[in-house]
Amino acid sequence: MTWKRVATAGVLIPFAVGIVLWGSTALLAVAVALVTMLALFEYFALGEAIGHRAYRFWTATCALLLIFVRWITVNIPTYELSGGLIASQRIWWWFASGFFSTEAVLFLFVIGIAVLTLATRRPLVEALPAAGISASGLVLVAFPLSFAVGLHGIGRVGPLLLLFAMVIIWVGDTAAYFVGRSFGKYKLAPHLSPNKTWEGTVASFLGSLIVAIVFARFMTVPLPHLLGMAAVGNVAGQVGDLLESAYKRSAGIKDSGSILPGHGGVLDRIDALILAIPVVWYYWILIHSPLS
Repeated sequence: MTWKRVATAGVLIPFAVGIVLWGSTALLAVAVALVTMLALFEYFALGEAIGHRAYRFWTATCALLLIFVRWITVNIPTYELSGGLIASQRIWWWFASGFFSTEAVLFLFVIGIAVLTLATRRPLVEALPAAGISASGLVLVAFPLSFAVGLHGIGRVGPLLLLFAMVIIWVGDTAAYFVGRSFGKYKLAPHLSPNKTWEGTVASFLGSLIVAIVFARFMTVPLPHLLGMAAVGNVAGQVGDLLESAYKRSAGIKDSGSILPGHGGVLDRIDALILAIPVVWYYWILIHSPLS
């Protein structure tokens, strides 16, 4: 299985790096939308394994809207509130920031769930499970993944920040995999993932810190902040990995899918990124806030 894992990574990683570094934020948003759809439908399959059928089309539509909103937010022009702010610009800013917002999409999703619950011909016993698996898919998969678009759109440093978030997870996962297989003795969470060890966890954390040291050579971000982002990003990523393991254990399924040889499904491949990317985003916002 190792050679399949390496071969799949060898194909996907250059493709992903190319889009992040040289693609526009719009292209990145399209790529994120595709990955989100694949991961979301794998998540729905986990729910169906325990009899929870999601409102697939409506949840997927709102997931795409979330990603679109992230892209719109990145591209909203900012203007000084002065006499130079013409009426058309004011109207566009008001419309985009008010209607194209995460809150608006979430409210629209709730309205849609209400309509579907009341109008559907499904048995009433499915009402709560359907709403639950739909909402959790939107919040636990689509919403955090949409942060990749916002992170990429942070000026010139955005693509590097997104790549940094991805690489700390890639290197961390690789270090954990090989160190855990070679030297792992102490189980991390055997009830969730019997193959994960404390030795692999430490190796993953150290691997992410090494990535921060390497990235400091060609990023203007101070090394202490890169180390901080690597540390919290790695911890968030490992939590995300265990969280997805819990989902699969709940559904009685080993892998979320089989589309990626050696890795399983898309959700298996990006589970750590689902939490790591928002954490890196918020760390960056925190250190650049007026109070920092």
